[in-house]
Amino acid sequence: MIRFGPSGNSDSFYEEGFKSSVQMPAWLASKGLNAYEYSCTKGVKVGEATAREIGQQAESNNISVSIHAPYYINMSSEEEDKRENSKRYIMETLQVAKWMGAKRIVVHTGSTSKLGREKSLELAIQVLKETLQMSDAAGFGDISICPEVLGKHNQLGTLEEIMEMCKNDERLIPTIDFGHIHARGLGMLNSQEDFEKVIDYIENSIGKERAKRIHCHFSRIEFSKGGEKKHWNFADKQFGPEFEHLAPVLVNRQMEPVIICESRGMMAEDASEMKDIYYGILENQNLF
Repeated sequence: MIRFGPSGNSDSFYEEGFKSSVQMPAWLASKGLNAYEYSCTKGVKVGEATAREIGQQAESNNISVSIHAPYYINMSSEEEDKRENSKRYIMETLQVAKWMGAKRIVVHTGSTSKLGREKSLELAIQVLKETLQMSDAAGFGDISICPEVLGKHNQLGTLEEIMEMCKNDERLIPTIDFGHIHARGLGMLNSQEDFEKVIDYIENSIGKERAKRIHCHFSRIEFSKGGEKKHWNFADKQFGPEFEHLAPVLVNRQMEPVIICESRGMMAEDASEMKDIYYGILENQNLF
């Protein structure tokens, strides 16, 4: 089952008088959405009681929950203490995921600024392997770690690098951020064929079955020569990419990803627009 939802809480959630993320699952269900990415990007600060309550609300409202781990994770650091801390941050996020009933955590992998891409990738893969062992030992083996394609050239996280990481364990599910791919490629996703090539690469790397269940981020994005610069909304049509080019690929290949919208302040509204586009294509093809 394909799922659509926001990363974090839209401005409209607060404008309508809601205050707590505990209220988000019911709010999302009322909007016809069925996924939610809870943000721990600035640190894992949510307590067990709140996490469990969010999880209970999500289960009651048929909302699939994922969690974004802290931004400052750097599995490719040349400094051993930073790599060890990165494992700890991932484990803390996995603990919250367990409380919340989330089955996926999204993880940034690190940078390449000092060691070069090859050595950085080697370190990140080793840290991932060690973290998976720690996860199993702690009873978190049913939660997928989802390394994310990142948007800046100095970050470890090209599509190719993320696929190399995910080849190391069947439980690793890539987070394919199409805005980041677009930004890294200085505006490379401009047609259905462009998206087909991305999905082809994923399928050839990790197999069609895992590729069907990828985690996705989508938003319009502004970029410079260094890659990602700023996320925008669907209304900001001067920026790409276009979900209309991805949706037919998802329909034709009968893919069932979780698609999380990262628009600025309007992530729930734009997630609803993506859902409408997707099901519109599905109905036109008499598959719905």
